[in-house]
Amino acid sequence: FRVGMAAAQVMTREKGGGQPRFTIGKDTRISSDLLEGALIAGLCSAGADVLHLGVIPTPAVAWITVDTKADAGIVISASHNPFEHNGIKIFNGQGFKLSDELEEKIEDIVLFAHNNVPRKTGAEIGKVSYVAEKAALDYIDHLESTITSDLAGLRILVDCANGASYTTAARLFDRFSKLRTDVINADPDGVNINEKCGSTHMDALAAMV
Repeated sequence: FRVGMAAAQVMTREKGGGQPRFTIGKDTRISSDLLEGALIAGLCSAGADVLHLGVIPTPAVAWITVDTKADAGIVISASHNPFEHNGIKIFNGQGFKLSDELEEKIEDIVLFAHNNVPRKTGAEIGKVSYVAEKAALDYIDHLESTITSDLAGLRILVDCANGASYTTAARLFDRFSKLRTDVINADPDGVNINEKCGSTHMDALAAMV
């Protein structure tokens, strides 16, 4: 909650006033929902608007942040770490990691000055727009547009690691009718992300290949 408030205040100052707009996406960890709710509450209480992207890969949040001209993007994920870990990553409006200077400003507010963040009321409270399906399709369209071949004759195996790519990978590769694709580990339950799969457990993938 404090991170949301602090990020909203810092980005409001960076844009010289007005309501900043954040995208926010998450992975499949069981804790991602509660962290997302707290972050959104903090952002909106400090006057930021939010584009809610739901479960979506980290690179998608960076791309959507730029595509929608948002002021910043937030990803709730701990990448390849075990499910009980989680983290908050913030991108700037260009889709890159925040500068050290801006991160330090957010940290200072979180640690020392969160009680000084003005709480908005009435019509100044931030709004949440639920755009997950359109955002995912736009991202898949973008990825497809970067491929100039029909990929004919290829057979590939995709390990989603029970993570966020399960929402986009099969939908992307299915667009290439001449490509044969098998997808594994695309049934997340909140606690099985990276469990004997993904980038840190590649034996099963290698054996299937």
